[in-house]
Order: sequence, then C-alpha cells, then structure tokens
Amino acid sequence: MPSSLLTVLLFLLSIPSSSAQTYNILSYGAKPDGKTDSTKALTAVWAKACASVKPVTILVPKGRFFLRSIIFDGAKCKRKSVTFRIQGTLVAPSDYRIIGKENYWILFQHLDGLSVYGGVLDAQGTSLWSCKKSGKNCPSGATSIGFQSSSNVVISGLTSLNSQMFHVAINGCRNVKLEGVKVSADGNSPNTDGIHVQSSSTVSILNSKISTGDDCVSIGPGTNGLWIENVACGPGHGISIGSLGKESVEAGVQNITVKTATFTGTENGVRIKSWARPSNGFAKNIRFQHCVMNNVQNPIVIDQNYCPGNENCPNQVSGIKISDVMFFDIHGTSATEVGVKLDCSSKKPCTGIRIQDVKLTYRNKPATTDCSHAGGSEAGFQRPNSCL
Repeated sequence: MPSSLLTVLLFLLSIPSSSAQTYNILSYGAKPDGKTDSTKALTAVWAKACASVKPVTILVPKGRFFLRSIIFDGAKCKRKSVTFRIQGTLVAPSDYRIIGKENYWILFQHLDGLSVYGGVLDAQGTSLWSCKKSGKNCPSGATSIGFQSSSNVVISGLTSLNSQMFHVAINGCRNVKLEGVKVSADGNSPNTDGIHVQSSSTVSILNSKISTGDDCVSIGPGTNGLWIENVACGPGHGISIGSLGKESVEAGVQNITVKTATFTGTENGVRIKSWARPSNGFAKNIRFQHCVMNNVQNPIVIDQNYCPGNENCPNQVSGIKISDVMFFDIHGTSATEVGVKLDCSSKKPCTGIRIQDVKLTYRNKPATTDCSHAGGSEAGFQRPNSCL
C-alpha cells in the first residue's frame, strides 16, 4: 500500500465516531422504585447530553421513576437535537403542593430536533382535583408536559395519566408531530385539556385517543396550520378552537383541519368559542370533516357569547371575526335536541360557513338547528335542515 494512502486511512480511522451517545438514567443514580427522587439524576443526564457534540439519546428504562418539576432547556446546548426514549413511567409527587404552583411538571424548551418516544407520565392529579372541587384554596396545578420555543419536534407513543392541569401543551413551536398519544383522566377532572396548541405553526396530531375532563384538543390564539386526524375523543369537551378574544389584541387562528374524528359522550363535538368582548382576533380557513358523533351534547357549535361567571363581558359582543368554516360529512347522534348551534357575534357576524352532508339525530328523529348572525351555504344531504 502506498504510504500516502496509508496515511489517509490512518487519519480517517482516527476521526471520532459520530454515532449516537446513549445516557441511561440508571447510571446517574435514578432508581426504578417509584420512591427515590430521580430529579437530580435527570438533571445530571441533561447536563451531559447538552455538552455533547454527538447525537444524544436519553434512556428512561422500565420501572417507575419519581420526578419533581424539571426543565430541559436547550438554549446553551452544543446540539439542539436530543432523543428521549422512555420505556418506563415517570411519576409526579402524590402531594400536589410540591409541583402544583409550577407552570409545568416537565418542560422542554429552545430545542431543534427533539424526539420523545414512548413512556407513561403519571401526574397523580386526583388529589388536586378533589381540592378544587371542595372549594378550598388550591394551586392551579402544573401542565404535565410542555414544549416551548422549539422546532422539528416528534412526540410518539406517549401516555399521559391524571394530569393536574393540561396534559400536553405546545406553545411557540414550529413543525411538531404528535402521533399515537394517549391521554387519560376522569371525565370530571377540571382544566385537564388533553393537548393544547397555541402560537405554533405546522402541527399535526395523529392516531391518538383522548379521555379527559376538559377539551380533548384546545386550539389557542396564534395557531396557524394544525392538522388533526384519526383522533378518538371522550369523555371530554370536544375539539375546541378557543376560547378566543380573551385579550383585546390577539393573534388569529387559521388553516385548521379536523379529519376523521370520533366523539363519544362528550360535551361538545367540534366547537369554536370566543369571549363576548372586543378583540381584533379572528378564526378562518377551518375544516371539520368526516366526524362521528356518539351521544354528543353539542355536536356542532359556534359560541361567540362565552362569558364564564358573567365577569368582564356582560352586555358586550365578541370582536372575533369567524369566516370560511366548513362542516362536511358529520353524522351521528346528539344528546340534546339542538344538533347545530351557530351563535355568532352581532358585531362581527360569521361569514362563509358551509354545511355539507350533515346527518344528526336526536332520539331517532332529526336534530334541530339554531343560528344567529351566521351566513353561508349548504350542500348535499342535510338533517337537520340548515338555518343559514
């Protein structure tokens, strides 16, 4: 072999491998007994992963790992891409006061190329729900897992149980894919939204099952480009855009598709709601299609007179402009007589509403419709008859 070729070969062999580095939290003192505090171990693992120039996988093996509130901040990491592979269960403190005043139990932020695969998050939120129902002075509760100011995020096969507040929150992110997510909490659990999305673009929620006490999916201001497909919802409050218009100056919601969703025993099916007070916000280019309603109280609803507790909004009207909304191929059973309720703003009437091939029954008879300040068109089969 020529000496020059041998020199090149030896040089190539001397280059460090770029293969992924795996950090097992057991190696940093975590114990899978559900009692030993693993927060320090995960913090130490994150420091190592953050300092690595190689691709990094953090492994949470089988077992139950007790975890207090923790933030995984990628702002100063050498690589912004990290993989979390969770084979076991992360368990929050049973005493809700320990994390109840935190915004999040687990928060990921300032990352690009984050993947979270598998695992169970058990937030043990039932004691906080009981506190809230009793009328005592309780903390608001922590969202179980949040993703903030990040891009190119994948969340696959994650299960969230009994959150104190929201289960999963996506805030200020771009290009996020959630697939095979399972959310489970009691139908009477307060403020336990399944997946909340706001101020984010290009987000997809696919092949997921959500059973909770509030919205299955809630869509907040600043959401642009959300695709929801093959989601089963129930119990819960349905898939809701809003509430919008809480602030007088607010980013709009646009380019939303909800496709092939099933709602069973939910309070609402597909809903847009806004506060009855002035705002410059809007909701436009929205598609609800191929949805099945099984004994749903309000299968199709636009509510622009949302005024919880009659505070800060009585005798006012919503400034949110709702336009270009399609309800296509929505069928099943309503638990109330009114299957379609479009209660729009007298100041900013709904425009471009399209209802096509809707078939909703109440006690084996056609459900009814109730519209105010709503304009648009109908096509195809209609039961109940459209009120547009």
